[in-house]
Amino acid sequence: MTRRALIVLAHPCDDSYAHHLAGRAASGLRAAGLDVTTFDLYADGFTTAMSADERLAYHGDAPILDPLVERYADAVRTADTLVFVYPTWWSGLPAIMKGWLERVLVPGVAFGFDERTGKVRPRMGHVRRIVGISTYGSPRHYVAGVNDNGRRTIARALRITCGWRTRVTWMALYGMDGRTDIDRVEFAGRVERTMAGWR
Repeated sequence: MTRRALIVLAHPCDDSYAHHLAGRAASGLRAAGLDVTTFDLYADGFTTAMSADERLAYHGDAPILDPLVERYADAVRTADTLVFVYPTWWSGLPAIMKGWLERVLVPGVAFGFDERTGKVRPRMGHVRRIVGISTYGSPRHYVAGVNDNGRRTIARALRITCGWRTRVTWMALYGMDGRTDIDRVEFAGRVERTMAGWR
């Protein structure tokens, strides 16, 4: 059975460190034998905001109206590893990644509703691992003090739609603005080695 990883990348500059980290993560995952797909949300021209029509369709049989969103959803349905690469801005996810979660992980993809009780039921039990790779301008103690909302969204809220057996790996480079080139090289290497170790 083919193991598939999906990397979701959010950074507007194609020469960014985030792009470099996504590339290193992909190299490591391929070395571990996974088939890797990377979605660069800015390069794809992804629209962040949910439209009124999408909101009206949200609880219907066909909540996805955009072909690009459907392509993303198809990849999610077949991936056993989800990797999110982004810079933490304003203590959270970049708007484009938050929009990706809202528009792609809709009913029928990430979860469903119990017909009798109306309660949410997870639909992503096929996901075995969630990975967050993020850089932070602030030091670790400050990030902890403001609750690291991006990490909480991915490592907790998203994990619930997968199941408690789903493993979460978080890789963070804190105090990015004060880091040396050596620090950045070492962190990128650790990202690749960690991904490559999943055999």
